Amino acid sequence: MKTQRTVLLAGATGLVGGLMLKALLADPQVTAVHALSRRALPTKHAKLRLHIVDFDNLPQLPQTNEIYLALGTTIKVAGSQAAFRSVDLDANLAVAVAAVAAGARRVGLVSAAGADARSSMFYNRIKGELEDALKALSLETLVVARPSLLLDKREGLNQPSRLGERIAIPIARVLAPLLPGIYRPVHAQAVALALVRTVPAACGVVVLPSDELVRLGTPAP
Repeated sequence: MKTQRTVLLAGATGLVGGLMLKALLADPQVTAVHALSRRALPTKHAKLRLHIVDFDNLPQLPQTNEIYLALGTTIKVAGSQAAFRSVDLDANLAVAVAAVAAGARRVGLVSAAGADARSSMFYNRIKGELEDALKALSLETLVVARPSLLLDKREGLNQPSRLGERIAIPIARVLAPLLPGIYRPVHAQAVALALVRTVPAACGVVVLPSDELVRLGTPAP
């Protein structure tokens, strides 16, 4: 008999987070998905438990088996490096700490290619600092997805258009076969599926670079 699980997801209004929500709700082994959000979600489902929260002042979280962290923004949207850090690092870490305190021991994180706490690039440094902070928690499993460029548009997510993505995506589609694996562009669905497939059974720290996300996240036929 397969194990029944309850999971917690932060970031369900985003591109990858929304696809993880869909995959988790469709998983017959998942009995409940506790989604933390600042606003209501358009999704309605018998297994969905929506929690409208302030990530700066989280309530006690429900006991779950797994945590999926997909909170993220851009410096342009956030308005400053400090505001970006408060979302991409502080909010994700706060959710993880609270969920671990409630009993969770498995975490899946949407990070980024090049994440490194010692990086001279602010974006990569914040992603790396979050990874390091999660490694310091009392976990059985930490699965880190490090996608490169996402080959998806963000229409319908109430997110502003990203000029860099509009320019880079067509180029990346052409150059993908020539790029090193860790920088290979990947669809958001592959990132989502790779995480929800890997977290339940993995042990220790597992890092999934972009090419591995493409392989693991290929939809079943």
